[in-house]
Amino acid sequence: MANITLQQAARWCGGTVEDKYAGVTFFGANNDTRVLQPGQLFIVLQGARDGHDFIPAAMEKGAAAVLCSRKVGDYPAIYVDDPRKALGDIAREELRRIGAKVVAVTGSVGKSTTKEMIVSALEGTFKVSKTPANHNNDIGMPMAILGMPLDTEVAVLEMGMNHFGEIAYLSNIAHPDVAVIINIGTMHMEFLGSQEGIRMAKMEIVEGMSPKGLLLLNGDDTLLRYLDREPRQRITYFGRSEGCDVRGLDVKQDGDTLRFRVEAGRLSIPVELALEGEHYVNDALAAVAVALKLVVPSERIGESLSHFRNMSGRQEIFKAGAYTIIKDCYNAGPESMAAALNVLGNKPGRRIAVLGDMLELGDCAQAEHYKIGRIAAEKADLVFAYGPHAARVKDGTITGGMPESRGRAFLDRDELLTALRRAVKPGDVLLFKASRGMHLEQVLDAFLKEEK
Repeated sequence: MANITLQQAARWCGGTVEDKYAGVTFFGANNDTRVLQPGQLFIVLQGARDGHDFIPAAMEKGAAAVLCSRKVGDYPAIYVDDPRKALGDIAREELRRIGAKVVAVTGSVGKSTTKEMIVSALEGTFKVSKTPANHNNDIGMPMAILGMPLDTEVAVLEMGMNHFGEIAYLSNIAHPDVAVIINIGTMHMEFLGSQEGIRMAKMEIVEGMSPKGLLLLNGDDTLLRYLDREPRQRITYFGRSEGCDVRGLDVKQDGDTLRFRVEAGRLSIPVELALEGEHYVNDALAAVAVALKLVVPSERIGESLSHFRNMSGRQEIFKAGAYTIIKDCYNAGPESMAAALNVLGNKPGRRIAVLGDMLELGDCAQAEHYKIGRIAAEKADLVFAYGPHAARVKDGTITGGMPESRGRAFLDRDELLTALRRAVKPGDVLLFKASRGMHLEQVLDAFLKEEK
């Protein structure tokens, strides 16, 4: 571990520190006293409450020091005007000190899975660090960087956003050597106006890159294949389409194993993934493309990916008593919802789709939920929709040919749970899919608890 002194961090962010505390060191950072670890820097942020109120609790939990804008007691501290910006400045300089190659990943759907696949493809060759869980914003990503060991050789950073300028900010902290854009979907349409707006926001990833950097784009996505403005960086396309530099061929779903072949120049790499759904192919192709660019031996790439397992909450498929459960409650947009329904549709048995609202779709929300209802009518035998847009999902199921009695809409979580319990039968396959803000996992947890 590489500790940072307060004096050093203050110099990086333009802050001040009292002389008696200049030599105090920290490793890692956190803005939440509930999960803060001893030795970390406590970041004071302004939320529903003033973060300064939590400084005594943070010090009691073992925080090494505080990054704040005013003095609260006699504690080791770095004083700055804007702790959020200072956190980014410190992370930028720490990443520079570490000297790791930086791989940045963004996209509308699948960026977390792709990040994990990239890590899997690289780990046997490099010492890899990554952004954990959903640490992909202007607070989480810098905190993740400050927890990376000094011997990190490759840092794989997920970058999320829902407004213009957010990825540009993260890119200027990370200065990526390699940047990956998985796709341009419809999530965050509420704030970005259109898919063109989403593309513009995602393309901000190049703003912190050197002209010598490498940009990896999904060649199956027309918004990425045909850019209106060519970036300075060299582009490599991955995908299943003809002309992609890293191309997936011979895709076959064999039970719970996804098999395909990757062609990249003269190389042919067989890949087997313990995943269900062809939508994972492009995530894996992005990982293969990154690994090849970082000169990982081709035979090691396929072997590494064969051991990949998806993160908790992202299309977990498991048996629970008499039922098969597909848990996919981490997040949802129209593209990922359709992909999850396709996985459900390929399962034997009676199929039940429990679908919560997709958030941040703005003016498109009504239309997109209706479309999902039509897709669900083809893939499921029963549909239970939950949330303010549930009625539009039900309308879509009716238009899609599902009898009205088989599609239901709920605004109340308890009513949904009660109806679901009455409807299920042994052997059923249940998909639970929604945006994270719908907390559909609570319905699943309550359902499973009742079934034990």
